[in-house]
Amino acid sequence: MEGSPVQALDRPLLIGSEIYRRSTYGSGHPLAIPRVSTAIDLCRALGWLPAEHYMDSPRATPAELARFHEPDYVAALQAAEARQEVGAEARERFNIGVNGNPVFPEIFSRPATACGASILAARLLAEATVLPATVYSPAGGTHHGRPGRASGFCYFNDPVLAILGLLDRGLERVFYLDLDAHHGDGVQDAFAADARVFTLSIHEGGRWPMRPRDWIGPGGLADRAGGAARNLPVPEGFNDSELAWLVEAAVLPLVERFQPQALVVQCGADALEDDPQSRLSLSNGALWQALAAVLPSAPRRLVLGGGGYNPWSVGRAWAGVWATVNGFEVPERLPAEAEAVLRALDWRHRRAKDPPPRWFTTLADPPRPGPVRETIRAAARAVLEA
Repeated sequence: MEGSPVQALDRPLLIGSEIYRRSTYGSGHPLAIPRVSTAIDLCRALGWLPAEHYMDSPRATPAELARFHEPDYVAALQAAEARQEVGAEARERFNIGVNGNPVFPEIFSRPATACGASILAARLLAEATVLPATVYSPAGGTHHGRPGRASGFCYFNDPVLAILGLLDRGLERVFYLDLDAHHGDGVQDAFAADARVFTLSIHEGGRWPMRPRDWIGPGGLADRAGGAARNLPVPEGFNDSELAWLVEAAVLPLVERFQPQALVVQCGADALEDDPQSRLSLSNGALWQALAAVLPSAPRRLVLGGGGYNPWSVGRAWAGVWATVNGFEVPERLPAEAEAVLRALDWRHRRAKDPPPRWFTTLADPPRPGPVRETIRAAARAVLEA
């Protein structure tokens, strides 16, 4: 990967791969749906993704993965892919084949490809000669991965590897913003002792990996990971107005205070109203607006995917993320080619919903404004305290 040519970043670059089109975690799993391929197909159908602004992702090598992950764990995933099974000892030690982290045909290749994209993105951004520069990898954002075990559907941690790549190339201030419904625990813990990285996670309070009904422990408002992190757990029904308020009242002041040389934004789509894995109530427009607000804060920007478990809502949201980083106008009604992409989707999960017409015909959700509750206002005040 190190020897690949430098890509000019005079316009945002999207890194993707065809591996995601055919890969699935298995029937019944929340990740038994197409996500990255849907977003890319929508971008192409809308004329937003010319060939010169797309790059096929390399696969990270075991040596590259070992910058953060334990070599024995990397080897265990390679062995699990080759054999399509895992023994009791490896299952217990590495948390693979259990707890939502199944053995599936691409158990090593798929996450290694997502990491390859993020590692490449970090190099391109660090070496960019034209700033600002932006790279988007919708397959990235696997923020729960641990050095030596799988966690929360995440086998590796590509945001950590990307941030390490930026630091290894001389950057000294990287801000990580996590907009997923779940706490970005793996990234926070990876850099808890590193003052060069500031992590901020906005997530549903009391939802895994937080302890149920616990807003005090890891991921809670008081959790600062030794000082270089802030957490904003939010209540059920978190709405567009509340996210916009938090961005203005808390996120932007924290970013401005840190003065980052690079910004990494995890755009999980599971905080949306239409997603089955949280009780938050955002529209995809709120996610896009939050991203648009923070992008100007740093000259180097890496935008990642993350959670998202409704194939229509996540595909539409991530296509809109690409529109946001490029300043494209989202059409009120999708053209026939884009509508065909959405009508071809199928969702057979036990939490699946019958798709309303708007999931086929529009990219943008109806806005979901609401009151800004005092818990939100108090949380913003708390994270700004020294």
